Amino acid sequence: GNFRQFPDLLSEIGISQFDCILADIGVSSKQLDDASKGFSFMHDGPLDLRMNPDWPVTAADIVNTWSEEELIRIFIEYGEEPMSRRIARGIVQARGSKPILTTLELARVVEGVSPRRGPRHPATLVFQGLRIAVNDELGALQDFLKAAPAWLRPGGKLAIISFHSLEDRIVKRSFQHYASEFLDRPEWPEPRRNPDYCLRVLTRKPVEPTAEEIDRNPRSRSA
Repeated sequence: GNFRQFPDLLSEIGISQFDCILADIGVSSKQLDDASKGFSFMHDGPLDLRMNPDWPVTAADIVNTWSEEELIRIFIEYGEEPMSRRIARGIVQARGSKPILTTLELARVVEGVSPRRGPRHPATLVFQGLRIAVNDELGALQDFLKAAPAWLRPGGKLAIISFHSLEDRIVKRSFQHYASEFLDRPEWPEPRRNPDYCLRVLTRKPVEPTAEEIDRNPRSRSA
């Protein structure tokens, strides 16, 4: 779901605070397995990638109309793809002949300019970057983290399940900020009290799935 809809949901059900909030910010298996959504290039489908069907921008819009420099930025910032420049150039050249409209069409373009270097398909990080850009996932996560502490009762717990380093960094930095009683900057004569101080970090390192869990549920391996 969309984190930005959460306050409206709380208002509808008449609840303002919780003892525990667990946010799973990954794409659901139901979405991944639905070829019509375009989340996976293992099955051919429209190049969509929208979690909300009413969202105005699709992955096809980005792939076929955004500039090469904008594509490079998406693949670097959101996909952390080391071959971003080569892939963006290949997409721009391919779409010059005909629009790229399906998941397999895009996967083939990427594979053509960035051959497989291991078990992971070369289009994996490209699709991640496009999905994050289409749905503004990181912006929604930041909005959620800004609001979530106010939804906890005293003593309540907040836990986030993240699936890649971009999400992980945002969550860690947010938790560290809320858990810092004082803030300090080089230009300040002395540390200042943090007005957002409200939490205590319970796990200094992330909790990861066991080998047994990964064996039962391979999609948990990145959680």
